[in-house]
Amino acid sequence: MIYYVIKVLLTACIIVAISEVSSRNNTVAALLASIPMVSVLAIIWIYIERGDIAQISALSTGIFWLVLPSLAFFIVLPLCLKQGLSFTVSLLVAMGLTALCYGAMLWLLKQFGIQL
Repeated sequence: MIYYVIKVLLTACIIVAISEVSSRNNTVAALLASIPMVSVLAIIWIYIERGDIAQISALSTGIFWLVLPSLAFFIVLPLCLKQGLSFTVSLLVAMGLTALCYGAMLWLLKQFGIQL
């Protein structure tokens, strides 16, 4: 049980730290947020818990393919905000379009016989 508490606290602390840094320096916060911290932590937890290299390899491959459509979010959100849409609407539009991009990527991968 204590192991799961440590995992949650460590992960939460990283997210809070990025949020706090952003109030002082957006560039540093963006750099920290751009590091695939969630992916790295998930890979570390899987290795510590199971030591399953095949699962880590498969996860890494899946992350690679699904990072590509996630980039739509970071293009659409600032565009919507610059167009004067409210934050909430901009966030929903960016999330919706990103979900569509995920669906398109999964369909495309299936067409090429790539299984995640």
